[in-house]
Amino acid sequence: MNLARIARPEILGLAPYAHASWEPALTRLHANENPWRDADDASLAGLNRYPEPEPAALEARLAALYGVAADELLAARGSDEAIDLLARVFLCPGKDAALICPPTFGMYAVAARIQGASVIEVPLLRERGFALDEAALGRALEGPVKLIFICTPNNPTGHETDPGSIERLAARVAGRALVVVDEAYAEFAGTGSLATRITRLPNLVVLRTLSKAYALAGARVGALIADASVVELARRVRPPYSIATPSTEAALAALAPAPLARARERIELIRSERTKLAAALAQLPLVRRVWPSAANFLLVESDDAAALLARARAAGFLLRDFSQGALTPGAVRISVGTPEDNARLAGSLA
Repeated sequence: MNLARIARPEILGLAPYAHASWEPALTRLHANENPWRDADDASLAGLNRYPEPEPAALEARLAALYGVAADELLAARGSDEAIDLLARVFLCPGKDAALICPPTFGMYAVAARIQGASVIEVPLLRERGFALDEAALGRALEGPVKLIFICTPNNPTGHETDPGSIERLAARVAGRALVVVDEAYAEFAGTGSLATRITRLPNLVVLRTLSKAYALAGARVGALIADASVVELARRVRPPYSIATPSTEAALAALAPAPLARARERIELIRSERTKLAAALAQLPLVRRVWPSAANFLLVESDDAAALLARARAAGFLLRDFSQGALTPGAVRISVGTPEDNARLAGSLA
């Protein structure tokens, strides 16, 4: 499948920025850097030097983590940069469209609109547990759609989308659009990644991040996983030195065997606490409904969301308000915290 033909023509003809040569064994007098590192600089590589332009060790480690080939992965500053790169590569301003399925992560629409593309919305079917509306999607695909964003587990609902629905969608738009599957919360679901199906469905793109399960939200390290041709196009528009030195070092440290084992233990604890917190919240008078979740958060509906939020704040907790959304009336999103935090929150709302 020739995926390059659905990219913007300007990107196909773009010559990437020619960064300074990366030869760390030589004394660097070619990149106009400060020759002295600060006495308080605790990094391994030195913050006075530019980071590696193409973080090869990091990308190799991420590819191993997610079980994909090295040429199928591009490191990015979290999923947000990956979303932005896809919009810049594939969405022609004033011509193309991105398709989203609300309620969902807001950056998909923001990135498309910044690019000057239109946004087509096909709402999830609330009455069917926020399932994809495949019939409505079929009608929407008759328009100028180039990118289709699906978050699974979805933010803010927490539900998983049927992989079969995503596969059917990718097959339907083969050769004319990409289906971008955001798996930011996949570790908490415990199910397999769609990244393993890219060879069979090359117009499938998967986004991953170290922000959630691996406790690196502040480092901003994510990955775009796709057919090698899509990765090569995204690499053309990724800014040079995109991943900062401390972020690369933090990610490589977090993916060593011992920290990985700790992360997996904490993932299991979060999944266990999610079940306990959902049961506790479901018993509260303020709570009308707790939606099933495969993520590290719960979407809770209340007849008085303002009172729920106020009680939580009075107890020192900040929750996310979705109560004004057309598809999330009275809803509040609650991240699963430590066992102590979860017990204290439930007690404060009782």
